[in-house]
Amino acid sequence: MFQWYVINTYSGHENKVKQNLEHRIMSMNQAPHFRRVVVPTEQVIETKDGQKVQTEKRVLPGYVLVNMNLNDEAWGVVKNTPGVTGFVGAGAKPVPLSQPEVDRILHTGPGAPGAPVRAQVQFSLGESVKVTSGPLSDFDGEIVDVNADQQKLKVLVDIFERQVPVELGFDQVKKID
Repeated sequence: MFQWYVINTYSGHENKVKQNLEHRIMSMNQAPHFRRVVVPTEQVIETKDGQKVQTEKRVLPGYVLVNMNLNDEAWGVVKNTPGVTGFVGAGAKPVPLSQPEVDRILHTGPGAPGAPVRAQVQFSLGESVKVTSGPLSDFDGEIVDVNADQQKLKVLVDIFERQVPVELGFDQVKKID
């Protein structure tokens, strides 16, 4: 029975492990026991130098998902792949993922419109920022609230010697070095 398993790898070597495992599956004639090898990623929007850039980030650094029919031969193929440190599970027996877990990690299943794009939060509470656009352009302020889902910040801006809370978008401010 085909199920999803999680294998632990050296951090940063996920893509290399995926390539090595796929090569070993083919060279050892184990393709009937494996369906997919996946490094879970998601699209993230980062702001660099005032520009929005879409990049791909690993959802689970240090882990690779494998859809396989677990038997002794298939277990050996995975376990002896360079860069693999083992299966995730209790003791020596790997524990398969449930379907809802797989759907959440891979952004599949009912109601999933593909991989969502989310903003990389690069602001933290108490940081000083400069407003770059809008009517308060060139004012400085301090971050008092971060809403990553809506990509908004609440910033205390000094206006006429008073601190006024202002809601701004991630793209309307930049960090003060």
